[in-house]
Amino acid sequence: MKTIDVDESASRLASWFESLSANSSSVAITDLEVPAGTGFSNETILFRADWVEDGHDRNERFVARIEPRDGPMFPPQSTRVVVSAELQHRVMTVVGDHSAVPIPELLAYESNRDVIGEPFFAMRFVDGVVPADTPRYSQKGFLVDEATPDERRRMNESGLEAMAAIHAIDWRSAGLDWLDASGVGTPTQAHQLDIYRRYTETELRGRDHPVLNRALDWLAEHDPHDDRIGLAWGDARHGNIIWQDYEVAAVLDWEACALSPTEADLGWWLMFDRMSFDAVGTDRLSGWPTREEMASYYEAVSGNEVRNHHYWEVFAAARFCAIFIRLGDRLVAAGVLPPELNPAVGNMVTEAIAQLLEIDN
Repeated sequence: MKTIDVDESASRLASWFESLSANSSSVAITDLEVPAGTGFSNETILFRADWVEDGHDRNERFVARIEPRDGPMFPPQSTRVVVSAELQHRVMTVVGDHSAVPIPELLAYESNRDVIGEPFFAMRFVDGVVPADTPRYSQKGFLVDEATPDERRRMNESGLEAMAAIHAIDWRSAGLDWLDASGVGTPTQAHQLDIYRRYTETELRGRDHPVLNRALDWLAEHDPHDDRIGLAWGDARHGNIIWQDYEVAAVLDWEACALSPTEADLGWWLMFDRMSFDAVGTDRLSGWPTREEMASYYEAVSGNEVRNHHYWEVFAAARFCAIFIRLGDRLVAAGVLPPELNPAVGNMVTEAIAQLLEIDN
């Protein structure tokens, strides 16, 4: 779903870029491209900027993340920040200021739609590799063809260390009250369940989704009332990290972040691991930790006891299943899939929930 006019956007980006600093001039934007497959979450554009700063020629690569025209994929946590691009820029700024978690160097957030059509933020390009979703990184690509067992293990440990560092941020002293779903300084898991139940009802528009509704009921009934509230990344997985030498170089994709029990991130990480191996019938790669080993390592580096990762895997699958409703409808609306193949309700995540809860799909 490419929505960017490349030539016009390059000209407008040049003017915007020059406005960021009184010391910058003669800005030219080149090599602007929209990678294939973007647009259903935040659209991404890559570009190179040439400019003069304090009398010196500069040339660097940048990335811009643009708000989807039909709204963000994940439900907003608070009415105080409903634009996904603004949310990501704000939370990445906090993470960069209050932790050692690697974050790309950020430029400004821009709310004016006149620049490139929608709100966006820009950041410096970080070189590295990203595990693919299609084909699955567990089946093809550098992790299968190039990585050694030690490198695969180091990669997972580095990712879990980054997750633990995110969770170590004191959300109150970091000024993250604007992300508080409760609105009164007491965010809980119950608030997250309420957000996703309302989101599900809205997106279904009268359609039936018995497996997801069953999961939401189960989650409410088995709420562990974990009071270890912190900043949850929200989309914690290998494909949202840029890796250099099998270690974290940059943590990306913060549009699902929340103030919630932080074990939710571990559940999302483990859920994607399950879907990348078990769900596709792929044996674990040599050196790739088991889910139990991942949980133990996270516990060791975070100092947080892993109390109930099964609950948080179910919660992760329920969240992902809810997101699939909007994703499926967007794929149909964009003409990517015919209506009869809409995966909004019946999909691999629905199957995953049924298996985790041992219920019929």
